Amino acid sequence: MPYRWYASDTEEGRRLLEAAGADGRDLPVLITVDGEPMITPTQAEVAAKVGLATTPQRDFYDLVVVGGGPGGLGAAVYGASEGLHTVLVEKFATGGQAGQSSRIENYLGFPDGVSGGQLTERARRQAVKFGAELLTTSEVTSLEVNGPARTVRLSDGSAIDAKAIILATGVSYRQLNAPGCPEMTGAGIYYGAALTEAEGCKDQDVYVVGGANSAGQAAVYLSRFARSVTMLVRARSLEQSMSFYLIQQIAGIDNITVRNCSEVAEAHGEGHLEQLTIRDLNTGKTEIVDAGQLFIFIGAAPRTAWLDGVLARDDHGFVLAGPDLTENDRGWPLDRPPYHLETSVPGVFRGRRRAGRVGQAGRLGGRGRRDGRHARAPVPGDAMTLSRVTPRNSARCSSSRSCPTSS
Repeated sequence: MPYRWYASDTEEGRRLLEAAGADGRDLPVLITVDGEPMITPTQAEVAAKVGLATTPQRDFYDLVVVGGGPGGLGAAVYGASEGLHTVLVEKFATGGQAGQSSRIENYLGFPDGVSGGQLTERARRQAVKFGAELLTTSEVTSLEVNGPARTVRLSDGSAIDAKAIILATGVSYRQLNAPGCPEMTGAGIYYGAALTEAEGCKDQDVYVVGGANSAGQAAVYLSRFARSVTMLVRARSLEQSMSFYLIQQIAGIDNITVRNCSEVAEAHGEGHLEQLTIRDLNTGKTEIVDAGQLFIFIGAAPRTAWLDGVLARDDHGFVLAGPDLTENDRGWPLDRPPYHLETSVPGVFRGRRRAGRVGQAGRLGGRGRRDGRHARAPVPGDAMTLSRVTPRNSARCSSSRSCPTSS
């Protein structure tokens, strides 16, 4: 969805606020294409205004996919293409973290690379083409087992029943807890994608924390705008965590510098980031540098707290499935063992092959396809099984390692 962003203290921003009858104290203010002002709208209100679905069309589905990243979109495409009544539920907007990537160059079929937004928009259109429903700004808060049905409850109090559920909830960025960082988050310090803040980096010295592909992609993109981009990496080299093609690309960009064995010790500024204290992990020495913006990519934690007490999870919160499950984890009610990606509850599948691994867009999209095919398989012992579903068009259609510190 194309849009323009204006700071409230610019001439154009003040003009638009005056036209909207807003005083600028309550922000953000959204002005629609027909001139209607929306003051501090919720995400659901914005989604409804631009025509996105936020509520399900039916009470019962063959397949519910929780999460709208590459894995969830892949599962929705393959589930719907197999004739399953499929609904995908996404808390924010489809695409997930991959959708915010400035450029993905190792995805099959795109030799010249593709932005995360372009890739996920194509996947969204493909899912809709096969008949999948996509719900945005809808948060799943709990999972229940009600006989043969699997029920997900949404934050608005409604519920969706299904024969099978695929969990592709993705992960949340871990927070950098160095002094000053929590206070300036959103004011020069940002987590994740750099797309929306890139133009504000013009002629500034920008820092990127992290050594994986997402950090590298952000650094490459920011280098088009910033005077300099410095990557702060705790590991001894990028080779431990980044794709080779991206390492070579970074090496060829003059205004990108990589500082290995380094970390942010403190952030400084009056209301906005102005300086950083950087610590050398080999010597323990610190240095204060000027910094206009800081972008953080330091790993992620699974979004699975809402599954506590329902599904077996490991100590890090990742959902266990298939061969990862032990006899003590299962409480398994069926005679057969769980399918490879099936969780401790029959008919509920996870979207990752191994607990604890954060996947790239290509791997996640491929796993989504496998998840969709697993969900198509029968669930013996249940009254309703997906193997008995009649296609929709039928008249009988049924409803890293770090450098050592000296301290």
